[in-house]
Amino acid sequence: MGSQDLHRGRSTGACLAILALGAIGAVLAAPDPVAAQTASQTNDEPVTFAKHVAPILQRSCQSCHRTGSIAPMSLLTYEEVRPWARSIKQRIAAREMPPWFVDRHVGVQGFKADKSLSDAEIELVSTWVDAGAPMGNPADLPAPLVFDDMTKWNIGEPDWVIPIPDPFVVKAEAADWWGNLVSESGLTEDRWVKAVETKPTEESFSVVHHAVTTAIDPDGEAAFLNEYALGKNGDIYPDGTGRLLKAGSDIRFNMHYHAVGREITDRTSVGLTFYPKGVVPERPISALHIGDNEDLDIPAGEANVRHDGYYHLKDNINLTVFQPHLHNLGTRQCVEAILPDNTVESISCANWDFGWHIAYNYEDDVAPLIPKGSTLHVISWHDNSESNRWNDDPRNWAGFGQRSKDDMSFSWLSWYALDDEEFDAAVSARQAATDNNDD
Repeated sequence: MGSQDLHRGRSTGACLAILALGAIGAVLAAPDPVAAQTASQTNDEPVTFAKHVAPILQRSCQSCHRTGSIAPMSLLTYEEVRPWARSIKQRIAAREMPPWFVDRHVGVQGFKADKSLSDAEIELVSTWVDAGAPMGNPADLPAPLVFDDMTKWNIGEPDWVIPIPDPFVVKAEAADWWGNLVSESGLTEDRWVKAVETKPTEESFSVVHHAVTTAIDPDGEAAFLNEYALGKNGDIYPDGTGRLLKAGSDIRFNMHYHAVGREITDRTSVGLTFYPKGVVPERPISALHIGDNEDLDIPAGEANVRHDGYYHLKDNINLTVFQPHLHNLGTRQCVEAILPDNTVESISCANWDFGWHIAYNYEDDVAPLIPKGSTLHVISWHDNSESNRWNDDPRNWAGFGQRSKDDMSFSWLSWYALDDEEFDAAVSARQAATDNNDD
């Protein structure tokens, strides 16, 4: 059975599973208000850039497609968009753009900051392109967006900023560099963190492939903080949850630099927003990577190689974030829950593009509630065949490693624990909400 068969369209079986994961079937069956609105907008009028397409581009495309940002062309005006119309149609129809790869037909649906296009919006843009991409009435254009520059923090201005210990110079021509850089946090008292973001300096985005930050407490205990990679913009924890950063902790930056043909200096930093002094959030956040690593085995020429990783839950949890992590050979990753009664529920699946490291943050009202005694099961697929355009050489075996030509197969998952009473109450509230939606 292939990857596309294994996790597509699985029904919810046991009652416990439906309650625990938020009535997946009901979520998937919910009507699409955007689709309905879009259809009503265009029944009796031609589709134009000004009235119909520009708002879609503003919401889902322009944050990247503008001068000074990461995309190769700007899409702010009709004059900029028109030459790319057919390419835009092709990329959005293939769901390559905007970069949002979670499977819309599997598991829990409902994510924060979801900029993906609905089927109706894709059809709308396609209709516009096929009609010759007309401008329409300029008076229908939405007001232009005002963008923050690349120096702004996505979590808001942090309370505490810790840079790498010294500026790091990436030569114009140099081999990729991996390594750990350690800075003192400077904290003289314990503080609870409610948001964290790791980011390069404005001029160094092009050379920082990734930056993973870890807090090392005075006893030597390490705890993952945050990852910067293209597509990941920081973590803002749900209300009442947070991470404890102890006084005297160090911050370890695991860095990967890649030369781009000109000398660039980096000073990557991690920014932290704290709860007020003396405030202790109700629930600590856990963030772990789950899956296989060192035993990764991807034979030469193989197109659909599967690996499995497992994590047994000792607590009831509310799962808040799903973030796949693979490299150039990776194609897809799924996470499911094996419940205590051995029923299995799909939580989320996402296709993979190594250019985008996207954290899929669940909406609070559908975030999976998973009982203790369950096992989280992470399933990853790799393509080491010549059909994978990102494959350097399909004749070579591949395994675990830090280089892009090596690979990985884990998922970053974040959650907070619930005691039995809290869990039962959350499940009951979720079921009541589902019953009300069914009426």
